[in-house]
Amino acid sequence: MNVEDFIKIDKTPEEINQMSPLVWAYVGDCVYELFIRTHLVDTTNLKPHKLHIEAIKYVKAGAQAKILQDLYEILTDEEKDIVRRGRNANSHHVPKNSNVQEYMHATAFEALIGFLYLNKKYERIKEIIKTIAF
Repeated sequence: MNVEDFIKIDKTPEEINQMSPLVWAYVGDCVYELFIRTHLVDTTNLKPHKLHIEAIKYVKAGAQAKILQDLYEILTDEEKDIVRRGRNANSHHVPKNSNVQEYMHATAFEALIGFLYLNKKYERIKEIIKTIAF
């Protein structure tokens, strides 16, 4: 079964481009966390609570902001534009364990992942995820 068989996205690239960056981030948050959880289940023998504790290290805003900083130079111009739009999106919310700047950059990272996912650019997501140091 391919991803396309499991997830059906009927939006055109133009429709996806017109979405709010916060919608991209909403999807990207889920896609990224699923990757992290899957990776941890595949590479460790931890129990669920310990899996959760380990996953938080990668999905918290500070970690995502650092990932974005580390991979920024390998992004295409289009991807940098998506990041800029995601970073500038105003969510009116900052988690208690983060500062505004970290949260804005984490939202930008999630927006990038969500944008790529909605546009079915799965190979590019894999390339980006491979830059994460585990």
